[in-house]
Amino acid sequence: MATTVTNTASNSASDIYASINASSSSSKSSTQDIQNRFLTLLTAQLKNQDPTAPMDSSQMTSQLAQISTVDGIERLNKTLQSLVSDSQSAQSLQAASLVGHGVLVPGSAVTVSNGVGGFGYELAEPADTVTATIKDANGLVMRTLNLGSADSGIQLVPWDGKTDAGAQVVDGKYSVSITAKRGTAAVTASALSAVVVSGVIRTGTTMSVEAGGAIHALDDIKGIV
Repeated sequence: MATTVTNTASNSASDIYASINASSSSSKSSTQDIQNRFLTLLTAQLKNQDPTAPMDSSQMTSQLAQISTVDGIERLNKTLQSLVSDSQSAQSLQAASLVGHGVLVPGSAVTVSNGVGGFGYELAEPADTVTATIKDANGLVMRTLNLGSADSGIQLVPWDGKTDAGAQVVDGKYSVSITAKRGTAAVTASALSAVVVSGVIRTGTTMSVEAGGAIHALDDIKGIV
């Protein structure tokens, strides 16, 4: 008499498999839930497999690898979320620590207070000569500063608040432009404003500071003075 092996759990396994597929497409199902369902299905398949035609081990290995990949991706996502959260907290502390301190940000404004002022500049490469030209609100040249040679990077420049003729300027807003040369070739130079941070602003995940009457991203801060 021939022996007939009946797969009594085939329907059950099919139901579980369908359930796994549904769970995989649902954002509400966790990886752990999918793993549990997969192991239940695998156990049912192993227990009820036909001894004369056992399961293909390569398919089983592939399925296990897929589940492991899903689990690894979920763990990676959690790690990245934790890193982003830590980064945002660090940015908040960094921004808060700047309140009341002077910083250098891109801009040409120069503020004279109590008879003195200051500004900065950034060079893309070393220069043999650097010149700063300070003008008033009407565009009249107040002072021309020959700053000599400088390396690439950021430099801070104090201004005694006096004109080329030696007269003291009034407190207020002025502007500065920077020119730089290396030999006869022009060097890219950018003016930087020296402003005081008065507040911190958070928009979503972005941290900014309020300084000099304007909003500046943390990445725009070139230096602390």
